[in-house]
Amino acid sequence: MKYLWWTVQASCLLTALFFFVFGIDLIRGAYNLTDPFSFFMTFFAASFIILISLTLTLVFMIKMIRVYRRLGRSQAQGDRS
Repeated sequence: MKYLWWTVQASCLLTALFFFVFGIDLIRGAYNLTDPFSFFMTFFAASFIILISLTLTLVFMIKMIRVYRRLGRSQAQGDRS
């Protein structure tokens, strides 16, 4: 059960990183568009995808670091007693 949480967090982190790379690819592709309206819509959509994916990446990393530190402290206290 305890490994399931780490697996879910790692898969969510990888999904967020995938969408970050997808957003970068989309923003690079926006510069090849000739229609100004399509460029603006694609550019801002890609920026929004990058913003959300970086935020989620940060959240998942912070959660994993906090749990890892908490586990390290509880194991250190268990060794002392």
